[in-house]
Amino acid sequence: MPKSRKIQHRYQRTLSPSLRSWEKPRGQVARKMKSDAVLEMGWGRLVFGHTFDDIANIAKLLKNEKRGKRDVAFYIPDPHVLLSLAPQDMFLDPSHTYRLWMDRYLPGAPRPKGLLIRRVRSRSDANEINRIYAVHGMVQADADFLVQHRNSRVLLYLVAEDTATGNIVGAMAGVDHERFFSDPERGASLWSLGVDPQAPYPGVGEAMVRYLAEHFQALGRAYMDLSVMHDNNQAVALYEKIGFQRVPVFCVKHKNPINEPLFVSRSAEKEEGLNPYVGIIVKEARRRGIRVEVMDAENGYFSLTFGGRSVMCRESLTELTSAVALSWCDDKAMTRKVLTRAGLHMPNQFEAGSDDENAEFLQSHGRVVVKPARGEQGRGIAVDVRTEEHLKNAVRTARKYCETVLIEEMVEGEDLRVVVIDYKVVAGAVRRPPEIVGTGKHTVKQLIEKLSRRRAAATGGESRIPLDKETERCVNIAGYDLEALLPAGQAVQVRKTANLHTGGTIHDVTDDLHPDLIQASELGARALKIPVVGLDLIVPKVDGPDYYMIEANERVGLANHEPQPTAERFIDLLFPQSFRK
Repeated sequence: MPKSRKIQHRYQRTLSPSLRSWEKPRGQVARKMKSDAVLEMGWGRLVFGHTFDDIANIAKLLKNEKRGKRDVAFYIPDPHVLLSLAPQDMFLDPSHTYRLWMDRYLPGAPRPKGLLIRRVRSRSDANEINRIYAVHGMVQADADFLVQHRNSRVLLYLVAEDTATGNIVGAMAGVDHERFFSDPERGASLWSLGVDPQAPYPGVGEAMVRYLAEHFQALGRAYMDLSVMHDNNQAVALYEKIGFQRVPVFCVKHKNPINEPLFVSRSAEKEEGLNPYVGIIVKEARRRGIRVEVMDAENGYFSLTFGGRSVMCRESLTELTSAVALSWCDDKAMTRKVLTRAGLHMPNQFEAGSDDENAEFLQSHGRVVVKPARGEQGRGIAVDVRTEEHLKNAVRTARKYCETVLIEEMVEGEDLRVVVIDYKVVAGAVRRPPEIVGTGKHTVKQLIEKLSRRRAAATGGESRIPLDKETERCVNIAGYDLEALLPAGQAVQVRKTANLHTGGTIHDVTDDLHPDLIQASELGARALKIPVVGLDLIVPKVDGPDYYMIEANERVGLANHEPQPTAERFIDLLFPQSFRK
C-alpha cells in the first residue's frame, strides 16, 4: 500500500466510532497516555476514569471532594465495580453522554448578528459566568481560577457577549483531551453550558456549541463529548439537531448536599405539584426540619409547623399580614394614600372618569399608565399610552379586571422591585420589558413565540408573552406589525410592562441599591404594616437616591430573586429558632 494511502487509512480509522474511550486502554496505547488524569475545572475536578490503573483511586478522589464543589468521574470502564467500592458515598449520575464525530459534523446557520463568542478576559466575565450558573442551579466556579486560566490551551472557558449591550448571555467550558493527557483517541469535551434565560437572541446555545465544535475540529480532534441530564429534553433536541449521538459513557459522582437531588427520589415539591413560589419556601422549611402540610397545591396554600406553632401561608402571604395591610396593598389607590402620607414620592394619579376627563389628564401629562385598581401579575395594565384612542381602549381593557380604573402619569426610569422581609431589604431586582432581536429570517410574531417559549422554560411556565392587542400596540409603536420580517440585529420592545408573567426579565441589583432606596423601601413596608412585601419603584438608576414608588405586592414571588436568600429570611421571620443547616 502506498505511504499516502496508509496515512489516509489510519486517519479514517481514528475518526471512526470505536469503544476505546469507554473501555480500558491496553498495551502501547495505555503507555502513551498520561496516568490518573484529573483536571481542575473551577467548580470541581474532572476525573478521566479510563486513565486510572487502579479504580480504587477514583473512589478515594471522589470521597476527598472539596466542600462546595462537584467532582465528575467520567469514562469509567466499569462503573458498577466503582460503585461497589463505596455505595454509601457514590452514585451513578442520571445523565446521558452524547458524542459529535468531527468527520461527520456539518456547520449550521451563521451565528446571530450581534453575538460575539470569545474567551474569558476578566473577573467581570467570570462573575457573569457565575451569575448564569446560579440562575440554572449549577455549581459556580472560582472567579480567580477562571481568570488565571483564561489563556489555557487545555481548558477553554468561553462566553457569549451581546455586542449591543456588552451583556454576557452564555457560558461554557471546553476540554482538549489530547493536550491534557495525550488521548490516543484525540477527543475533546464540552462542559457546563449555560445560557441566560433572559437573552433576547434565539439560538445562543446552538451558536456556542457549534463554535466549540469548530474550534476542536480545526485542531484535528476526532470527537467532542458532553453530558446532559436524561430529562433535559430541550437540550437533547438541540444536540441531536447538531449531530450528536448517544454513546455508552457514564458519570459517577459523590453523594454530597449539592448532588442530593440527583440520587434521592424526585423532590416532594415536584411530586406535590407546587409552583416555584411555594416550592422555594417548602424546600427551605423541610431543610430545617419544619413540618409542611400542603392544603391546596394549585392555589398555593400550605401550613408550616415547628415547635408546637403553626403558620398558614399562601405562597409568601402569611397570617402575619393583617387584613388591613392586605386591603391596603390590594387597592392601588389606597396604597398610594398610605405611602404618600408616609412622605414617600408617588406619581400623580387620577381615577378614570368620562372620556373627556381622561383625555384632559392625558393632555396634561403627555404619556400615562392605565391599570385596574385591583389586580396582579400585570393583567389589564397598559404603559406608555399616548393617544386618546389608545386611552379609551386601555380603560376598557382594565375594566375587565376591576370596575375602578386608575390613570397615572408615566415616569421614566428602571422598573425596580424591592423585597422587604421583617422590615429589612433582602433583595432588589430591575425588571425589564421583553425585547426581541431580529435575525433577518423570522417574523416579529415568530420571534415573540420563540422568546416566550424560552421564558416559559426558564420560569417553570410562569412567564409568557401574550399575543394580544397590547403586544400588537407595542410592536406598532416600534414601526412594525406582527407579520413583519425583523432585520438582523434590530431590537423591538414587545411589551411596555416589565411584569414577569407577561414575559418581563429580572436582573438582580441587590448589591447596587442606593441607601436612600433601601431606606424608602423599609419605610414603605412599615407604613403599610406588612412584614413581607414587594415594593415597585421607578428609578433613574439603582445606585442613585431618586425614585417614585408605584405600588406594593402583598404576595411577592420569592423564587424570582434567587440567588438572594429570600426563602431563608422568610423562614427566619416565621420561625426564628429554627436551625439553618
